[in-house]
Amino acid sequence: MFTEDGYDKTSLREIAEKLGVTKAALYYHFPTKDDIVSSLIEQRIAAVDALLDWAEAQPRDSATRREFLERYAVLHDEFVHENVIRFFERNQTLINTLPAGKRMREQMMRVFALLTDPSDSLTQQLRRALALFSIHASWFLLRERPGTPEERRAAALEVASELLRSADAPAGEDADPAG
Repeated sequence: MFTEDGYDKTSLREIAEKLGVTKAALYYHFPTKDDIVSSLIEQRIAAVDALLDWAEAQPRDSATRREFLERYAVLHDEFVHENVIRFFERNQTLINTLPAGKRMREQMMRVFALLTDPSDSLTQQLRRALALFSIHASWFLLRERPGTPEERRAAALEVASELLRSADAPAGEDADPAG
């Protein structure tokens, strides 16, 4: 409803009616619309935190970075609902004002820190960041293109792997994209 009718034009009463619950029942769990949005963000934060905990216990190497992105892509698919992604795309100002939104940004910096090393060149850091972004981008850039979610994930992981290989190449050399 937030995506179809707009966040500001959707009331908690309308949400309760659509869900077939009383306003009191909805208010008990979600006193405000911001609480609904925050709950979506919190679910994602918890799942990514668990993945980060796993990754931080692994050796900090290219194999761990690749495995992290593969697991992240699956997790991203599990927590992505097209309407949620569209809502996030269209309501960045709202997301940025919520405490959960700020925590999500902080978490993404933790992901970035996992994928990079301060001694990496700026080019290497950017390639690693773009590897992560390719997973996100596959949902909004390829959404209207033919293909299944699994095909989008495979394409995103192929691009991410190429970027990671290129970032792992010695300075001044490009990695062989074929592998």
